Amino acid sequence: MSVVTDRGVTAASGFRASGITAGFKPSGKPDFALVVNDGPQTAVGAVFTTNRVAAAPVHWSRQVVADGTTRAVVLNSGGANACTGPQGFQTSHTTAELVGAALEIGAGDVVVCSTGLIGEQLPLGTVRGGIDPVVAALAEDDAAGLSAATAIMTTDTVPKQAAYVSPEGWSVGGMAKGAGMLAPGLATMLVVITTDAQMPSSVLQRCLEEACSRTFDRADSDGCMSTNDTVVLMGSGASGVAADEPEFLQALTAVCHSLATQLIHDAEGASHDVVITTYNAVSEDDAAEVSRSVARSNLFKTAIFGNDPNWGRVLSAVGTTQAVFDPDELDVTINGVTVCRDGMIGDSRDGVDLASTRQVEVLIDLKVGSHEATIWTNDLTHDYVEENSAYST
Repeated sequence: MSVVTDRGVTAASGFRASGITAGFKPSGKPDFALVVNDGPQTAVGAVFTTNRVAAAPVHWSRQVVADGTTRAVVLNSGGANACTGPQGFQTSHTTAELVGAALEIGAGDVVVCSTGLIGEQLPLGTVRGGIDPVVAALAEDDAAGLSAATAIMTTDTVPKQAAYVSPEGWSVGGMAKGAGMLAPGLATMLVVITTDAQMPSSVLQRCLEEACSRTFDRADSDGCMSTNDTVVLMGSGASGVAADEPEFLQALTAVCHSLATQLIHDAEGASHDVVITTYNAVSEDDAAEVSRSVARSNLFKTAIFGNDPNWGRVLSAVGTTQAVFDPDELDVTINGVTVCRDGMIGDSRDGVDLASTRQVEVLIDLKVGSHEATIWTNDLTHDYVEENSAYST
């Protein structure tokens, strides 16, 4: 299924978007975005962080999507509005009221998303000052979608977009931000996805949960779960075409997969993109647990940074899991070289080239079943430490 990355949330008809500089970031870079569903349908599905320390906009937005209807998503970068108490929640509520008034819709139809530094109040004056300009900038072309994707960036180095156009006449488009604190449930990110397929909210929710479970929930950069993660899927029905659910799920998953891998590729300081697939497991859950254990091993990730195919660090991580396997039957292959066979020394690790490629593929064969799962991660570098020891945006 062919996905393009030069189109985003405005790829689907019935949507307008914008991104402006409101002043949340001291740098003066764009930091305020809006995506509006002009209908005729206003269906929505959403998935939020499972972190028990959830940000104020997450608490607000969970209430907004509860009735299966949403008209707009407003997003700011430059401040997470997390761990800010009742005042922070009121700021999210007021933001929705201001956007609603400007669009002539109810505040209860406005999802609010924030990203940035935790533990500081979001300046309400900056919010107020940004409402009229961000509404005035709304447009339905690709440039407007890109402006929104750019405005939600924090430590991202590039905006992230993806879109799919069905031969049947409907589309799915999306944008994402995220470059650190990438871990399942969701990853550390804000994602807005749009579709003009005629789909009820119940189907959007079901498909989004399934797509996230196979994509965003398997993007694991550094094992750190954010307080603000939000994935919103809005449906306008503007194409007039009722999509076949299996085909829609496939398209949605493809868009989410593209966005998730873009997040990993742009992970803070990363020099390698690492794909870890465990196969021949007794269950998909076992396979995912094994792959995730390796993805979260700092020893393994620093070895990859050093261009060292240290398969011993792979096996030691696998051994910490509760998955079913025989330690004396494990195989590990790195970039096509089976460096471990039957839990012992395999082909020479000298044959593994990590220095001349950014892409690293790790295959782990458990030899006990027929299931598999893939986790996407990256190496752990000096730049990651430097970035996160001085994080302020």
